[in-house]
Amino acid sequence: MLTIRDVTGSPNWLDVGTPDIDGAASFYGGLLGWEYSPGPPEAGGYGFFQLGGRTVAGGMQTSAEQGPPSWTVYFLTSDADATARAAEGAHGKVLLGPLDVLDRGRMALLADKADVPFGIWQPGRTKGLDLVQEPGSLCWIELYTADLPMAAYFYRAALGLETYGVDFPGGTYTTLLPGGLSEDAMFGGIVPLSEDPLEAEAGAYWLPYFEVEDTDAAVATARELGGTVRSPATDLPGVGRVARLADPYGARFAVIRSAPREPGQDGSAGA
Repeated sequence: MLTIRDVTGSPNWLDVGTPDIDGAASFYGGLLGWEYSPGPPEAGGYGFFQLGGRTVAGGMQTSAEQGPPSWTVYFLTSDADATARAAEGAHGKVLLGPLDVLDRGRMALLADKADVPFGIWQPGRTKGLDLVQEPGSLCWIELYTADLPMAAYFYRAALGLETYGVDFPGGTYTTLLPGGLSEDAMFGGIVPLSEDPLEAEAGAYWLPYFEVEDTDAAVATARELGGTVRSPATDLPGVGRVARLADPYGARFAVIRSAPREPGQDGSAGA
């Protein structure tokens, strides 16, 4: 599960690039209860989605030249420059940066060997997300890629991540976790495109999952708000009830009503 641990390699931020930030704010506000707060003028149009006063994501208006509407996942690093070099050494690319974001932190946008973009965040004043794992917040991430062994190699070399196989009826699901931790620290998974016709058509990318109280209600609300239901609500034994969606502009994400967690697991995070 995605946790509040301040561990290198863990997902600690995400943001959406969209051609209409006001429209996106309306959509995610209606679906997940978020409120959008524009950043200061020096932030260049970047703002923050909050739930109950706690930051759950970032977002900004982007142009077609900057790429299609999409969610970007960021991973924690203690040294953005070193991580960028490690990504290049593992046959990835540096798309932007590394650069300082005011006094908030240092970031870079990278791409893995399959050209899947992702971000890294070296905290300054902003440590990361304030809330995870609770309804309306990030709870899991999934990489869809054509070459699972290559992806596992790349993210181990660039971010120190390890993989752990979880057996289920009909196969094995490959999970991701920070190096050196036990399997209860897993925060995401890798799925070969060959195993998922829907995503094979869409291509390789990172998919964020948001926790919801009721998956079916979230699907209905997303449709009413102009979103697209990419795959209907489906029960996954021991995991929860999942649906894959896209916002009105095409940014893809998933929602899940997770199966009950063990007592004592907490979704708050320090800022």
